[in-house]
Amino acid sequence: MIMKRFIALLLALVMIFALVGCGKKKRQIVKLTLSTEDSEAILAAAGIRLPDPATAEGANSTIKWLSWFDQFHNYSEDEVINTGFFTFTERYGGEIEWIECDYFERMDTLANLILAGTPPDFTPSGTNSTATYPMSCIKGQYQPIDQWIDYNDPLWNGVKETADYFTLGGKHYVLVFDLDSSNVIPYNRRVLSDWGFDDPAELYANDEWTWDVFYEMCVDFSDPDDDRFALDGYAYAGAIVESTGQQMLQIDENGVFYSNIDSPEIERAENLIYDLAKNDCCYHSGTNMWPRNNATFGSGVKEGKCLFYTIGIDFFRDTVENVNALWGDIEAGELMFAPLPRDPQGDGVYYMGASPYKKCYGIVNGAENPAGVALFAACERFKIIDPTVESIDKKQLRDVYKWNQEMLDMWDTCKQLALANQRMDLTGDLPKNLADALGRLSDGIIRNSNPSSWAQLKDQNRDSVEYYIEELNGLIEEENAKR
Repeated sequence: MIMKRFIALLLALVMIFALVGCGKKKRQIVKLTLSTEDSEAILAAAGIRLPDPATAEGANSTIKWLSWFDQFHNYSEDEVINTGFFTFTERYGGEIEWIECDYFERMDTLANLILAGTPPDFTPSGTNSTATYPMSCIKGQYQPIDQWIDYNDPLWNGVKETADYFTLGGKHYVLVFDLDSSNVIPYNRRVLSDWGFDDPAELYANDEWTWDVFYEMCVDFSDPDDDRFALDGYAYAGAIVESTGQQMLQIDENGVFYSNIDSPEIERAENLIYDLAKNDCCYHSGTNMWPRNNATFGSGVKEGKCLFYTIGIDFFRDTVENVNALWGDIEAGELMFAPLPRDPQGDGVYYMGASPYKKCYGIVNGAENPAGVALFAACERFKIIDPTVESIDKKQLRDVYKWNQEMLDMWDTCKQLALANQRMDLTGDLPKNLADALGRLSDGIIRNSNPSSWAQLKDQNRDSVEYYIEELNGLIEEENAKR
């Protein structure tokens, strides 16, 4: 039996090294560089807001980061420098070791590393593709962060409400240092001008950017015979629902999940999506709903084959070459974005989904250096709240990625909208049965060339959604009792 266990452990280790070892050879870490003036300004500001390096727990240490991406090190002069990481390395002598993994195998890789007794210290967390709550926490893959992060500290003002979403037994499990808008409406100004459409950013400024205007644009533009579809991808359905300020799956103040599918606001949103689909405004790509021809996000926008492509702002932090190829000439001002249009029958508020994508961490159960992760997270939070560092980050966006002032201002606007009315997509780490049932509701209209109505979808999925939500709440209740 001992030999069998030894062989099983050995095989697990072999698999782990196969998954994470080869990836690290693909890239060479390059020392971060900033101008002397900017470097000194960042460190001076850090001296006011952050702990003393001589006494800070976690200083002069390495933290291990498991992910399918590395958002810390820069590998060329065309990449923006992460000023939080700069602060961690230069002020505290810290370092981050990247353990690369495959996106689709990330949780299996994490489980294998934990099993082998070699867990990483932290991973991405939050919502959607980075979600690790609630099921990964229930499974014991992550530990509470309250020993390391005090959300009552002034440093963390503004994100405690979001962190409170991710609790079990009164303890926080997701380290939130910032929020951004989950989806915006990007577009090519040249294409809209050619069609005689008003600019969505200007419509928003005048409080005229509504579903009615949006729908009229989409219908006028779309022509399947000419391969023109106003909407592409898969995110716009959920984004339109988010623009109501409602979500299909919600969580109350006691951490209990509940269904909100009977919301009249959601019904209006789904009826809009149905009308868009019935009028051939949505590119149908089978059951996957990936972009046309499985191409890169935003394909067709520059060529005038796609009018709007709902996506996160982070996708515009790309090389000028890539942005120009997909969206249009960024230096000529062709690329712009706006919030989702508002419901004309709503309360007059422009709601945006709040996303901590790439702005949250989970501390792994058994991590060797949780204090180092907490110190690094404090550096990440510092760069968000300090105006000196914020101005340096924006300067990098202007100089490297060629964002204009309109884009920077709209970025701020969208972020403030998300912060003012926080709505979390809590569907990223659910039991499979519940995730599938909610998926049939959220994407049911856009995934079919002959779409069902919202009323039909609710009738077909109501019982299963309610059953699986009850099942999830039972799991959470059991877990809370243990903690």
